[in-house]
Amino acid sequence: MEYDVNKIRSYFPVLKQQVYGKPLVYFDNAASTQKPVQVLLKTGRLYTEFYGNIHRAAHYMADKTTDAFESVRDQVQQFIGAGSREEIIFTKGTTESANLVAASFGEQFISPGSEIIVSEMEHHSNMVPWQLNALKRGAKIVKLPMSRNGELQTSLLSELITSKTRLLAVTHVSNVLGTINPLAQIIDAAHRKNVPVFVDGAQAVQHIPVNVKALDADFYAFSAHKMYGPNGVGVLYGKRKWLEQMPPYQGGGEMISEVTFEKTTFSEIPFKFEAGTPNITGVIALGPAIALLQETGMEHIAAWEHQLLDYCTHQLKELEGLVIYGEASQKSGVISFNIDGIHPFDLGTMLDKTGIAVRTGHHCADPLMSYFNIPGTVRVSFGIYNTTEEIDRFIEALKRVVKMLK
Repeated sequence: MEYDVNKIRSYFPVLKQQVYGKPLVYFDNAASTQKPVQVLLKTGRLYTEFYGNIHRAAHYMADKTTDAFESVRDQVQQFIGAGSREEIIFTKGTTESANLVAASFGEQFISPGSEIIVSEMEHHSNMVPWQLNALKRGAKIVKLPMSRNGELQTSLLSELITSKTRLLAVTHVSNVLGTINPLAQIIDAAHRKNVPVFVDGAQAVQHIPVNVKALDADFYAFSAHKMYGPNGVGVLYGKRKWLEQMPPYQGGGEMISEVTFEKTTFSEIPFKFEAGTPNITGVIALGPAIALLQETGMEHIAAWEHQLLDYCTHQLKELEGLVIYGEASQKSGVISFNIDGIHPFDLGTMLDKTGIAVRTGHHCADPLMSYFNIPGTVRVSFGIYNTTEEIDRFIEALKRVVKMLK
């Protein structure tokens, strides 16, 4: 099957615009992706045809909305290879998913003296919740370090994991380095000592095939807005054996079985963790985003984006004074770099004037920036609609900007 990038681009009307009189090149996909017409039309159809609150009413509009909402739970289960639909919980995003597990799992299983292993390359959303929990419960954060090429030192896990370890938190794909971590190996090492693993999959599910059952992940979280879906929606996969033991994260409607002034009993999973009215529209609009990824084929997407990664990396390495951070043997479509003598913010600002959108800053990964002793980087990140022609424009613009700034 040939990858038809022009057909894919036709689904994204936003890409046809100009910025400062230049055709838009959008290379900030690791922060958030653009939305295809399928998602936009689904949102409009919901509000104009059958919107109602879910699970709670006995009328046509609510029933139809509930069916649409719950069908996406089935779709997510199939997309990530979960064992059952009850293991799929809808949240606001990866950040809330991490906070949910940190609070709820932490309340049940983490006590004074416990240890939580967190990798050195984590986004703040997969680091700060564990720090807060450790502070609250008298536990300790243990660092899983990485090497200069951006690979985790997984050989150290055998000594880092002790009888005090209660959980290991790790990203599947680094949002800064693009490193694809050897997740199956990491999970196996943890499970050999009966330690569960929480995986931040926010930078993975839209780029590479993911099967949580094959990986044997205990928890796996990701966000809709990074996979061509709407804002304000996330997914938390959790193994049933953990979810059933964990107390509710929030209280309110939907997550209860029975309420009296004396006590409350709770719903079964997943509803135990879905208090209140959810982002109904967002969840339903996630459906066509997943369908687009499935129709395109995750293997084809991974191959196309790897081609873009190689093409861009080769050209960047020819530029004098340019340093790339993260050159792991297994990478996704993310390149973070600096150029000697030029602040990354200045580069990003000037590139924007040529119509090219990149990210600059610490990328919510301060410990990783500290490791490399840098204030931030310029980050280029690819999506399903990007092309080699856009990379050529980016490289040409980058050369002009560097010449101006130096």
